[in-house]
Amino acid sequence: MFAWEKKGLVFDVAKHGVGGWMDNSALTPTPFRINDEIIRVFAGFRDSAGVSRIGYVDVCADNPTRIVSVSREPVLDIGRAGCFDDNGVILGDVVTGPGGLYMFYVGFQLVAKAKFLAFSGMAKSVNGGDSFARVSEAPILDRAPGQTTIGAIHSVMFERGLWKIWYASGDDWQLIQGLPYPRYHIRYTEVRDPLAVPRTGTTCLVAQGDEYRIGRPRVYRIGGQYVMYFTKGTITGDYLAGLAYSRNGIDWDRKDDEVGIGLSPTGWDSRALCYPAIIRHRDALLMFYNGNDMGRDGFGLALAPSDLEEPAG
Repeated sequence: MFAWEKKGLVFDVAKHGVGGWMDNSALTPTPFRINDEIIRVFAGFRDSAGVSRIGYVDVCADNPTRIVSVSREPVLDIGRAGCFDDNGVILGDVVTGPGGLYMFYVGFQLVAKAKFLAFSGMAKSVNGGDSFARVSEAPILDRAPGQTTIGAIHSVMFERGLWKIWYASGDDWQLIQGLPYPRYHIRYTEVRDPLAVPRTGTTCLVAQGDEYRIGRPRVYRIGGQYVMYFTKGTITGDYLAGLAYSRNGIDWDRKDDEVGIGLSPTGWDSRALCYPAIIRHRDALLMFYNGNDMGRDGFGLALAPSDLEEPAG
């Protein structure tokens, strides 16, 4: 669909990070426009124990390879001990809604007989995204039949009072060289009250071939249709971006050969390219994405011409 031009590793956590809670990684980078000058890229930053907290990197909108500022503290910390998000939080989406800015996030919890559980929460900001407060300590998307381990919201549109939600749904694990990896697929649901999200949605995309997981859906309106970027993992170790099209946001046609971006010959995104998220600025699309080891080095940028449509609020 687009021919993306890579601009390299923009946020290098070893160079630009603040240390401590931002020891490594910048998971699922998610851009949000602050104003005409600043694009804020929210992401999950890991401490030395691998626990993620959500912060941000502000970049110059006209020159998005230039970092303007980095959050000194998390805008959303881990949850209270015993809650679904007490062992890490990563970004799902940030959406303007009634009375403020809404963050949909994925919370992680360790349990005795599984690698982890991952379900979705919601927080709200009334100061433009400088900090967020949980709307509830309970998940807004929780366990359900066929969704016993993962219910991870990653893309949300608020249109005419309706919240449209795409998420990853998982139920079991894939053993690869003796290690468990989560299996999941992509579902859709919609609701007028984001605190009343149905636990079971409509299946959109499932793994195929040697894939065992397909997730991190990011959905946009481009050229009069829905376009989804997602990430797929195979049992041979590939972790790459995919692409699909839809007229209604539910029934999708995969066109992975049109994704327009792939691995670099060497360097930080030579073994994996994952979690792409895009935003329009003037006549260009900006893609922020992770590379090797799920973004351990930070996040990078690619550019393409734009005809991205804004959702109707």
